[in-house]
Amino acid sequence: MRQLFVFAALLAGSAPAAMVRMEITSQQDVLGGASFGSSGPYELVRARAYFAVDPKSPANSRITDIAFAPRNAAGLVEFSADVVMLRPKDPRSGNGTLLLESPNRGGMGMLALYNRASGSQYPVKEEHFGDGYLLREGYTLAWVGWQHDVPKREGLLRAYLPVAQGVTGLVRGEFTFAKAADRIPLGDSEHLAYPVADPSRISLTVRDSVHGVRKPVPSAAWHLDGDAILLKQLATPGQTYEFIYPGAQPAVAGLGMAATRDFVSSYKREGRVRFALGLGTSQSAMFLKALLYEGFNADEQGKSVFDGLQPHVAGGRRATFERFTQPSRTSGPYRNASFSTTDQFPYSDTEAAEPVTGRRDSLLSRARAANVIPKIVYTNSSYEYYGSSAALLHTTLDGKHDLPLPTTTRLYLLTGGQHGPAAFPPKRGPGQNLPNWNDYKWALRATLQNLRAWVVDGIPPPPSRYPSLASGTLKKGKPAAYRTQYLDFGPDYLSKSIVTHQPPKPGPDYEVLVPTQGPDGNETSGLRMPWVAEPLGQFTGWNLRSPSIGAPGELLGQTGSFLPYPPARVKAHYDSRANYTSRVQAAAEQLANDRLLLRADLPAIVRFSERVWDWIAELPGPERFEPSAGLR
Repeated sequence: MRQLFVFAALLAGSAPAAMVRMEITSQQDVLGGASFGSSGPYELVRARAYFAVDPKSPANSRITDIAFAPRNAAGLVEFSADVVMLRPKDPRSGNGTLLLESPNRGGMGMLALYNRASGSQYPVKEEHFGDGYLLREGYTLAWVGWQHDVPKREGLLRAYLPVAQGVTGLVRGEFTFAKAADRIPLGDSEHLAYPVADPSRISLTVRDSVHGVRKPVPSAAWHLDGDAILLKQLATPGQTYEFIYPGAQPAVAGLGMAATRDFVSSYKREGRVRFALGLGTSQSAMFLKALLYEGFNADEQGKSVFDGLQPHVAGGRRATFERFTQPSRTSGPYRNASFSTTDQFPYSDTEAAEPVTGRRDSLLSRARAANVIPKIVYTNSSYEYYGSSAALLHTTLDGKHDLPLPTTTRLYLLTGGQHGPAAFPPKRGPGQNLPNWNDYKWALRATLQNLRAWVVDGIPPPPSRYPSLASGTLKKGKPAAYRTQYLDFGPDYLSKSIVTHQPPKPGPDYEVLVPTQGPDGNETSGLRMPWVAEPLGQFTGWNLRSPSIGAPGELLGQTGSFLPYPPARVKAHYDSRANYTSRVQAAAEQLANDRLLLRADLPAIVRFSERVWDWIAELPGPERFEPSAGLR
């Protein structure tokens, strides 16, 4: 049964536009009314939120092509978004804090990230809630769709956005084959593609490496088949194909930022919560950085939206909402969009200069002008330094100077981690080395708790932990690291968010820096999980592509390595399992003392280290690694 929920603040006329109503499509008790500590029972709500915004309001001036969107009788632009909520049935039993996760390509991830749960778009079973951490803490959890082109799969959350009528422009995409195949989708990973305005004007090129020479593919060698290009011969794994075509009817994609802004603003005004924290992982962390940079942490009345943000593993990237944006096409080594708009100045919260243009800017420039800077905790794994230029968050673009962080920002390197921890025990995949199983998710609970205490109680988090030039813990990453450079998207890009250069014209490279390693092969800076502080092998933020997927020896996207030490080295450091676990225990307790792990999690962390010791003891010799060789 659908239920209509209209916010009292809107009925009272306190806001000319925002979230107009929310239609609840389903509402049920979580786990049959089970109680989560002092937070009590929770309910799961699925809904669709409806919005209307004033296209002439300065608060919406950064929304590309909003002038071309249809308007209702009141002159407002209407749109809607999917919403999922997990909230205490009695609001008084919660902690008064909304924790909103921006969906990653329509998916819901924070229960798996914080609760150590099984991922699900329909959390109804016990395994979907893990150990219940976020619910026991009393958070109101919410997910709001912001992306217009997510795949047509059951349960994914999307925004339903109008298109810019009569607008055309260039659309570009890339596809790197990991096996011999003949199909090149126009949309990324089943995402919806923009319509092709003129099939006769599609161009297709191929190159043997990301920065190799583009070679035209003759039109006789392929044809358009719906939303894909079909090759007449199978492609070679590792080759990158690039297509450019005239598109039509671009979505007014920036309204996705307005949906998030107005949902949070309305929910806070309604009074069930006092504070709002924003969480994003990878692509959705890039979305939060875009929301902040584009000025959407102030609502239409100029009030602060998010009080705190925790963007996780975004690296130096942020989402962009230019005409014909494709939010899924994020940059990275052999990712599907080199020369991507997601590699964009500014990179840092501190004002810096762009050498080519001389302009100065920061991610906080608009929030600072509006006096709505949130508390921010950035977390990045080592992979983000290799694969998405995370050092640009805290160094100048020439790599010569550290940038001081604002007092409202904390930054933590999750030392020796990959983009998302591999399952344990790790199994060899498309990389030359075992993937990196370093489970730093335990630390994310503590950083979230510290962020809330900072926002609610004014208790500052522990000092930032990240590599720096001054400490000697940063070094040049080339040629191992992903290449980041100045890109010219055309004269109308900065002023109108219209791309006219496809592909963009490349300019000078930025200096990409990565953490340095110590004698044991592990990085010396950052937040070192106990098994990194007391290592049984080398944990890296890089892995290399295997010959089976082509481009062998190049960086493998989103993946690190675990390189186990030989038995003699392990025995020299730790004479027994008990000695190893006692040292892990000591390292874990120190992190708990530093408020970087939760003390209640220490027994589980030590038990996990025992599994690691047992697994290492059974590994065959070919998997072993001497840290004196192969360091990058």
